[in-house]
Amino acid sequence: MPTAASAFGLRTRLVLAFLLVAAVSAVTTAALTYREARSAVLVRAQDTAVASFREEADRFVPSLPLEPESLRWNLYDIAARAKPHPWIVFAEYGSLRASSGDRPVSGVLTAELRRTAHTSPHGTFERVVKDGKAYLTIGMPVMTRVVAGGRAVPSGLVLFAVMPMTNEEVDIDALVTAARDGALPGLAVALVPALLAARSVLRPVRELRRAAHSMGGGQLDTRIAVRGRDEMAALASTFNESAARLEHSVQELRDAGTRARRFASDVSHELRTPLAGMLAVTDVLDEDAGTLDPDTARAVRLISAETGKLAVLVEDLMEISRFDARAVSLVTDEVDAAEAVRSTLSGRQWLDRIRTELPEGFRIRLDPRRFDVIVANLVGNALRHGAEPVTVRLSKRGGALIVEVHDNGPGIAPDALPHIFDRFYKADAARARSSGSGLGLAITEENVRLHGGTIHARNARGGGALFTVELPFEGPASATAAPDGPLPAQAAGPPDSRGGTGPTA
Repeated sequence: MPTAASAFGLRTRLVLAFLLVAAVSAVTTAALTYREARSAVLVRAQDTAVASFREEADRFVPSLPLEPESLRWNLYDIAARAKPHPWIVFAEYGSLRASSGDRPVSGVLTAELRRTAHTSPHGTFERVVKDGKAYLTIGMPVMTRVVAGGRAVPSGLVLFAVMPMTNEEVDIDALVTAARDGALPGLAVALVPALLAARSVLRPVRELRRAAHSMGGGQLDTRIAVRGRDEMAALASTFNESAARLEHSVQELRDAGTRARRFASDVSHELRTPLAGMLAVTDVLDEDAGTLDPDTARAVRLISAETGKLAVLVEDLMEISRFDARAVSLVTDEVDAAEAVRSTLSGRQWLDRIRTELPEGFRIRLDPRRFDVIVANLVGNALRHGAEPVTVRLSKRGGALIVEVHDNGPGIAPDALPHIFDRFYKADAARARSSGSGLGLAITEENVRLHGGTIHARNARGGGALFTVELPFEGPASATAAPDGPLPAQAAGPPDSRGGTGPTA
């Protein structure tokens, strides 16, 4: 099941990572800039207001006793000189309260500000947010000088200034808007270098993928151009070194395989001529064995049997070497499948021993000689290592001919099933000296593949081994049509062991 990361390509992930870094950087920079700018705006307004109000408080000398109306006009006069924005000035003297504004602002003043303003000769200030609005509140005591001591003492009168910070809030909102509006264009601009960076990173990756695909297709001389000295260049260099070693190793294996196939083919060819003479001699000796003494007759018959096995092995080795060298081709013709099977069974005198289910009308294009080898090997195996009755059945499935060979023997051991078509494999170790060479089913499988078909072996539910061959009706595209004239002679030979060999092609 694909993960969330694999749902996106490497290019997309690189671009998204680049944009994420750009977005985080932009947001971080904007946040820091906003914080510093906001602090600068507020501190500047705050310092200006506090210094101006402290100056006004120091200059204010009220006439005693205080009268509310006179005090209010003094507050108006102080508020008129407000910096950097208009103030609302509020005064407290005992129980006396006066304000320069029409609307009450005493609710903005906190208890902490009042307490500090009454006790500290230097005054105090704080920023307050009330009902969603920001205010700067300042508390300054009015000092009076004692002539005898020459020092200032609190007069008991405390002035408070309340300055709405509307303009500063507007400036701060403008900063937020500018940061927000600048982020999206910044990300759009960052997309261009992100695409360029992703392209530069992915170029060697794509080259590596194409090179690996080419090598998987058999082009072992594929190499990658090494550019620069970064990690990707090191990867390309390592790939080239590995590819060179792989090419060298594969070439050595190919050369070794070619030498082995040539050796097997040469040995088989060299053995054919003396074997032909030996077979002729053993045939004569077999005919005269009845006139010889018993010991000599047994020796003659043993030599004849072993010579026959050797002849079969040589023919099978030659056929396998032709398959390995890819020197085998089909000579096809359109035949009746049922008639072709009957011809194979009749040529080996098996008709009276085999049950057949051969519907008529299955016309198929194949190589008659190799089809004869397929059927003969499978039936010969069933007769020799299965148990009668042996059934040969033809049927049609989709666009393919199905050939089934079923015996009533003990079946194939489960551990032998995966290896049943291996070369020189014999399911029964006790049959190492059987008449088969262990190549028959391997040759059968090669002939089936040559037709573009498949072959399978399994144990039937009712017992016994069941071999199933599936051949396409149209035949392989690479096959050639049979020339006019008689078909090649059908091979005849002894039945093979399961995992051994039978009639050879």
